[in-house]
Amino acid sequence: MFEVYIHVPFCLRRCGYCDFNTYTATDLGAGASRGNYANMVIREMALTKQWQLDHGIEEPPVSTVFFGGGTPTILAARDLVAMLDAIRKIWSIAPDAEITTEANPDTVNEYYINELAAGGFTRVSFGMQSAVPHVLKTLDRTHTPANVAAGVNAANKAGLRSSVDLIYGAPGESLDDWRTSVTTAIDLGVNHISAYALTVEPTTKMGRQIAAGTLPKPNDDDEAAKYEIADDLFAAAGLEWYEVSNWARPGYESQHNLGYWRNVDWAGLGPGAHSHYNAVTEADHPQSASLTAPAGGGCPADAGLGVVSVSHGLRSWDIAHPRLWGTAINENRVPWADSETITPEENLEELIMLGLRLHEGLGLDRINRAINDAGMSSTPQTLRTVSVDQLAPMISEGLITVSDNHRVVPTRRGRLLNDSVIEQFFDYVGV
Repeated sequence: MFEVYIHVPFCLRRCGYCDFNTYTATDLGAGASRGNYANMVIREMALTKQWQLDHGIEEPPVSTVFFGGGTPTILAARDLVAMLDAIRKIWSIAPDAEITTEANPDTVNEYYINELAAGGFTRVSFGMQSAVPHVLKTLDRTHTPANVAAGVNAANKAGLRSSVDLIYGAPGESLDDWRTSVTTAIDLGVNHISAYALTVEPTTKMGRQIAAGTLPKPNDDDEAAKYEIADDLFAAAGLEWYEVSNWARPGYESQHNLGYWRNVDWAGLGPGAHSHYNAVTEADHPQSASLTAPAGGGCPADAGLGVVSVSHGLRSWDIAHPRLWGTAINENRVPWADSETITPEENLEELIMLGLRLHEGLGLDRINRAINDAGMSSTPQTLRTVSVDQLAPMISEGLITVSDNHRVVPTRRGRLLNDSVIEQFFDYVGV
């Protein structure tokens, strides 16, 4: 599988809890403006495709596209469609591809959504966050529940699937407030809902308010109680959990996000976006070539590595500031800030961390193959394969179950204690 993610870094205003790579200015320099942004991303696509060709990477047609942010729908709908059309020309798109954009309910209407549908989009993810006015105010969100409902209704009429995102644990949010938000989301009739615990970063407005004592700090027990409320209400409404923070009716799971958790290849475009490739070719003379971008940021599009053998994975990330990102593109350089190879041991760790978040679970056969691969390159060789019997303590603690085909699945208790489950699994493996 091959996916494309496009980061749109523009917002109408910066929410108090947000630490994403977003900006409220309309023009950030070097061509990175709202009006010209689609053109810049399309140029990055061409540079990225050339980099792939230079490195012997041949991807299948794109299976999913996701526009995130920031606020993708702050751009004109025709700009989102233009970027999608460019993906179709540069990589091709699978006939049954899932094409999603995130949307701020304040920035879309029926005409906007109809234009997306006509342009090939299949899905809209609305940033609902809460249905309670005082919680929305604490989160610095300006939309109303009515805006969300209007957006979902417009998407339904246009034949698009809808999802809504919720955040729990905001300062001042009661259990009843949270129940109201969950039931309101369910009553919208959407087939997919994401619910994330609020993460407070110290550099955000909310982080500073909490540090100053003007807002209370989120409480772990409160967040656990809210997770259980959501899980119960979603299940009763026919929405099944398929990832720790995501619920859907069968067949409506986010295929793009599943791709991340299954560790597929994806190209990330836009300032700060990350890319991931499972197989990258070695150079004829590895000592004279580097996968790492120059210190100044950005890899030359023609900086080819020789095509010899597939040896490792690669993770890269774009330059974060839009002006510097734009400068690299204007100089015909892939706008990477840096990149790193993914060692077999790091790949093993990622397979464990990602697999233990999924309802489909972590296949022991796949993990043991990865353990053997990593063990051959591990010095000293300390890795151990895992059997069902070794997992008995975690099973007895009610953290996991193991299916007949040896897939390890976290229980609800295991989802709530996911970090602990991963750490214990790491201990068994020896990473």
